[in-house]
Amino acid sequence: MSRDVIRPEFDRSAIGVVVLGGLTEGAAEYARDKLGLVIDRVAEPVLFAEVKLEVARDPARERPASAEAVVDLNGHLVRAHVAASQIFEAVDLVTDSLERRVRRYESRLHQEPQDDRPTVHEWRHGDRPEQRPTYFPLPRDEREIVRRKTFDATPMTVVEAASELDRSGHDFFLFREAATSAPAVVSFDSESGSLRLQRPEGTSVDGGADATGPARLGPPAPRLEELDAVERLEAGGERYVFYIDSDTGDGTVAYHRYDGNWGVITSRV
Repeated sequence: MSRDVIRPEFDRSAIGVVVLGGLTEGAAEYARDKLGLVIDRVAEPVLFAEVKLEVARDPARERPASAEAVVDLNGHLVRAHVAASQIFEAVDLVTDSLERRVRRYESRLHQEPQDDRPTVHEWRHGDRPEQRPTYFPLPRDEREIVRRKTFDATPMTVVEAASELDRSGHDFFLFREAATSAPAVVSFDSESGSLRLQRPEGTSVDGGADATGPARLGPPAPRLEELDAVERLEAGGERYVFYIDSDTGDGTVAYHRYDGNWGVITSRV
């Protein structure tokens, strides 16, 4: 399918722009136009498109402007989220990032079946670490777990999980690894952009093969209680901590939310 036209055509006026903070005049229309240019080069049917814009009022924040863009490509969401010093810069960065993710998603969608082991270079997400939004510096005694999500994960390969991670634009992707039947997490290294795979401590792989695909192995996930996981999250300065819940045996991730609180997501065994 040609990348020069949309089939079916998507009306740019249908692009949603959500304003969450005070903006410079013209920023919303600029964002709609920039996202429209990305959509013009998409091959898959576009069902939905939206960009969220915010300028934080905190004068101490180094990059107060943030932009989050999402497009629905025939039922599959592709996202990007960035921060910058000015809102127009944030729009430029987020649409560039989104377009890279869309191109990689469409390339993987149409690749030949035998090309199922992409190199580490092909999985680079292209976003520099300084583009990522930072979470709000809420005082430690005011932070709490404000979001919980539990799901039954469908087994998938590391390559499939990496594709979901890249498409989502999130910091990590929790899944059930087909080769081990155990929960696992893939993430992008913030410096090199390479893939990292984390498995539970003592995980064995069917057949004895180290089926990591294009990823390198990271630290194994320990068995922890939720409170210990949150404390480790705070002490380590990481965006997330992957662990096995010592009470349930479920694969779980505790993570920082952008509002300064914590979230917990669990894959049931």
